[in-house]
Amino acid sequence: MINRSASANIDILLSEFPAIALLGPRQVGKTTLAKQLANANKKEILYFDLESDGDIAKLNDAEYIFNQFQDCCIILDEVQRMPKLFSQLRPVIDNYRKPGRFILTGSASPELIKGVSESLAGRIAFIGLAPINIVEAAQNNISQQQHWYRGGFPLALTAKDDKAFTRWTENFIRTYIERDLSQLFGVKLQEKLMRSFWFMLAANNGGIWNSETYARSLGISATTIKRYLDFLEAAFLIRQLPAWFVNATKRVVKSPKLYIRDSGILHVINRVASQNNLPLHISVGASWEGYVVEQISQTKPSHIDMYYYRTQHGAECDILLVNGITPVLAIEIKYASSPVFSKGFYTVLDDLKLTEGWVIVPDGEAFKINGKVQCSSLIDFINTKIQML
Repeated sequence: MINRSASANIDILLSEFPAIALLGPRQVGKTTLAKQLANANKKEILYFDLESDGDIAKLNDAEYIFNQFQDCCIILDEVQRMPKLFSQLRPVIDNYRKPGRFILTGSASPELIKGVSESLAGRIAFIGLAPINIVEAAQNNISQQQHWYRGGFPLALTAKDDKAFTRWTENFIRTYIERDLSQLFGVKLQEKLMRSFWFMLAANNGGIWNSETYARSLGISATTIKRYLDFLEAAFLIRQLPAWFVNATKRVVKSPKLYIRDSGILHVINRVASQNNLPLHISVGASWEGYVVEQISQTKPSHIDMYYYRTQHGAECDILLVNGITPVLAIEIKYASSPVFSKGFYTVLDDLKLTEGWVIVPDGEAFKINGKVQCSSLIDFINTKIQML
């Protein structure tokens, strides 16, 4: 079993809050982690799978069940299937406010977030569980190349070979992305349209969002395509990287960039057959950029926000790390051992009055490009720089 870095934080929250909510995509390991932490705290577990009709029936009188098992850790899996539980949890928690009573898991539906914030404010802590990141993979002797190619879903990452990984991911895409999302959000999504949209996103990974372009290509309205995008983002499958323009003095691009968050899903959609084929594939540069964006997003300190920056006059950086409203670090992402980039990156440093810039490459020793810019591998940057911000 791969140890998750979120475990320590979740363990602290379980000692402070009556309920915690683990939010993340399906098959990311939420249930396994919830049971593991409950066992580690030596709590008896009462588990309900809310995708099981039998378990749903057991909770017809949920308040009675919860009061009868006050000293258990009650796990409510895929809790968005029964939104009425949120209002029933509030009096139960208020009558016996003991830390670690409930662990809720959900696949990030808007109904889950809205329902919990209204009903359990001050009684619950949220934590997102993303796919396995590069630091967690390295700690378990999984190479960067394997992690980049297969992504972070546990069963995909640890598959016996690349063919097994591809089979698992293809079925995940077919069942979850194309079908289960309708059930998750309680709406009817067109499977054919969702599949076409998904393939367009993969082909344009890291591109700047233009709803009119996507809508025109798919033959639907811009409002509809934005709704589909919101569903994918709410399910932790897509990341929108916003543009930075708060204190910019020049004309800047303001639309977000879009990334498929899991690199394994991206590679299967783009028909990258194996790890060995990845460096030769036409999408390798965009794939590496998206992979770095996701890994930095997962490992950065919580007080640091992440953007990209681009002006109409050619100044550009792939990632801008910001503390409050103060830019602190510009990052360029290159799939090359000896990166070459235009003066646009240096213009960013001047525009935003930054004293430091970094270039992230797949591997190699860190070195200074000049007085302001340093080049390093992704894992070295995360281990030596990102946690110092």
